[in-house]
Amino acid sequence: MTPRQSGWLVAVLLCAPGIAHGAPKPHVVALGAARHEPYSFEGDPAGAKKDETELKVRPLMVDGKTKEWTTGEVHDVTERSFAVRRAERLNDALPTDREARWVWQRGPWLLVDRLSGKVEALRLPDFDPAVSEAVWFRDYAAYCGVNASGKQLFAVVAQVEARRPLLAKKLGAWDAADHPSPACALAVWQREPLKVSFQPTGGAEISFDLVGTSAVLVEDDSGDQ
Repeated sequence: MTPRQSGWLVAVLLCAPGIAHGAPKPHVVALGAARHEPYSFEGDPAGAKKDETELKVRPLMVDGKTKEWTTGEVHDVTERSFAVRRAERLNDALPTDREARWVWQRGPWLLVDRLSGKVEALRLPDFDPAVSEAVWFRDYAAYCGVNASGKQLFAVVAQVEARRPLLAKKLGAWDAADHPSPACALAVWQREPLKVSFQPTGGAEISFDLVGTSAVLVEDDSGDQ
């Protein structure tokens, strides 16, 4: 190959898509080894049960670096995206305390993209850590929630990346100071026809048909973070 031909080859390679600007880098997303941390109602009154003493947490790692801490089971939304509950380490020290006092709390649900490495907090309407236990199916989360006034208990079905809840039906009045625990049994899903059932503690079961729904999660084709 002559020097002139070599120069043309270099020019073509530099102008090729993904070479001149750099091809998207694949990301490695994984959950690390679990460990048990001290956990109690005193440290997390909104999320912990009164008899809990430990919280099982796992690091969420992207490209070998810890991005978040998580707790509970993972739900695969699609082949590349999954939802998992965040675990937060909060400084519980008073202004008069000389040293930090760290406690663990259950945080919001996260949506994690295995391809891009993107991690984002999910906004689940009326989700209350003291009341809500999300049960996932596809890109839907079903749970009992409490409205903004804190006086009404609702049956809620939220959909990932939807602006409004797919379902929000009042189940009854709610008294934060005097309420059953748990507030509801875990929601029960049915595939065909698509249906979800809720049962408030001490109340009758109620079911809802979800008609004409489809996934609204749009995953970015970019492999870059």
